[in-house]
Amino acid sequence: MLEKRCFSDWHRLARRPGFPAIYWSIVMFRGIVMRRVARIAPAAHKSEATNFGGYGPSSDGSSVSTGIDPATYEKIKDHPCFSRDAHRNYARLHLAVAPACNIQCNYCNRKYDCANESRPGVASHRLTPDQALRKTMAVASEVPQLSVVGIAGPGDACYDWDKTKATLIPIAREIPDIKLCVSTNGLALPDRVEELVDMNVGHVTITVNMVDPNIGTKIYPWIFYQGRHYNGIEAAKILHERQMLGLEMLTERGILTKVNSVVIPGVNDEHLIEVNKWVKDRGALVHNIMPLISKASHGTFYGLNGQRSAAPFELTALRDRLEGTTEVMRHCRHCRSDAIGLLSYDRAREFTLAQLPAEPTYDKEKRRAFRQLIEREQRSQILQAGDAITAGVSARPDAPPNVGAGK
Repeated sequence: MLEKRCFSDWHRLARRPGFPAIYWSIVMFRGIVMRRVARIAPAAHKSEATNFGGYGPSSDGSSVSTGIDPATYEKIKDHPCFSRDAHRNYARLHLAVAPACNIQCNYCNRKYDCANESRPGVASHRLTPDQALRKTMAVASEVPQLSVVGIAGPGDACYDWDKTKATLIPIAREIPDIKLCVSTNGLALPDRVEELVDMNVGHVTITVNMVDPNIGTKIYPWIFYQGRHYNGIEAAKILHERQMLGLEMLTERGILTKVNSVVIPGVNDEHLIEVNKWVKDRGALVHNIMPLISKASHGTFYGLNGQRSAAPFELTALRDRLEGTTEVMRHCRHCRSDAIGLLSYDRAREFTLAQLPAEPTYDKEKRRAFRQLIEREQRSQILQAGDAITAGVSARPDAPPNVGAGK
């Protein structure tokens, strides 16, 4: 009760005009932590171990449950799209600098935009690399949770490569501790892997909707590859081969990969079981099963032809079938190409070009202080949850004597 009252007092204070942004961020974070611990404690008797979002390290340095090694855990512990736990504490920034695309998907129309809708491949404003740097500096100063800068379109980051490269290199120079990330359909990916390594891009997301070209013909009308258009089965074969090659190359070079797959009922829903096997065998760390978002108003082929989306229970059932074979992402928010902030709280409207300072300054100490706070709170959270689990196990009728006793 005392914690709740204190948090309410902080909440009221933080809402006053002029209250420093970092303290408002601290208030939000502390509230998230306390709710997280409160959920863990009552359920402690149900489990004798926890892995905090699927990736938590155990006391001996290994990772619990999923078997993720400590080095990988260090790479994903603050990436909101690669870790369920991180998305509560860390923010991402998507820079819409890459409008050109080399394939056509039946669920995509990048010309449609609604500022109130969260959907991949759309952005209210496209940025130049210089504008993207300005925005990144401003966001990094005002959103201390920021840990990842990514390019997710609105076209393809690896195809519109000159803009992608011209954006990420200056950001890495100005904010060297930020993680760099790109999203791609995979067609141009093999040609960019070596440069991604040189640029220290540590995370890549590939959209893979099929490994059977016959199914691919129902999803992709055409691709543009090596200066010419391909259609039908030939296009699907090329895309599939390039996606798998790119995934293998990233794995060999230590770049972590997440695979996004759009569930299209009657087209690839059952087939995604096979997709999961292929991408797991080639080193994908996370598989994100996403619902089809394609209304008639979007002007897409699927939307105009009445292709239905998967119901929530269908998505859950499919994710459950894949769980255990690879890490399945369940916290996706179908982010736009211009998303900013926590996955659960987008702040893009606060950082339009008109609102950015002409020469933003980057306050690295603010981010450092907030990061230290997060790490302290996470350590405290782990200790509290561990105590709750020990107490729950000790209270079980079948618990052996001295369970939970000090060593």
